[in-house]
Amino acid sequence: MKIRVGFGYDVHAFADNRDLWLGGIKIDHTQGLLGHSDADVLIHAICDALLGAANLRDIGFHFPDTAGEFKNIDSKILLAQTMQLIRDKGFELGNIDATICAERPKLNPHIPAMQKVLAEVMKVETDEISIKATTTEKLGFVGRQEGIAAYATVLIQKHTY
Repeated sequence: MKIRVGFGYDVHAFADNRDLWLGGIKIDHTQGLLGHSDADVLIHAICDALLGAANLRDIGFHFPDTAGEFKNIDSKILLAQTMQLIRDKGFELGNIDATICAERPKLNPHIPAMQKVLAEVMKVETDEISIKATTTEKLGFVGRQEGIAAYATVLIQKHTY
């Protein structure tokens, strides 16, 4: 069996008059995240990790923010297409370990719903998706509540016979 590891990182600033989408679910909050798509920072980090592990470049290469077709797109669509890209190369997901960095809103109550939605989109078991939430102890742009960051590490595998 061949295994590969990928790492992804993404950040988006808070913006007024936007919905907050994280991990494929809408979270009730006073602000959303600014971006060309729905700005789901967690899904974007996961896509970058998957694409990197499969040596398929990055999310901006496949889904550029200059393309009108991706304006306000649901990031779950991008994730499903990313999974197809790695499967086309013969890989399957082993697991994801992701961390969302945000001072607000509190995310721990939403993690099981995120895992469920992501597993459905990716066609994997929920146990293969670990999501953690943390703050930055009021340090940096996250600490100043200017935006949210997400990190993701993935393992993908290919059976070699």
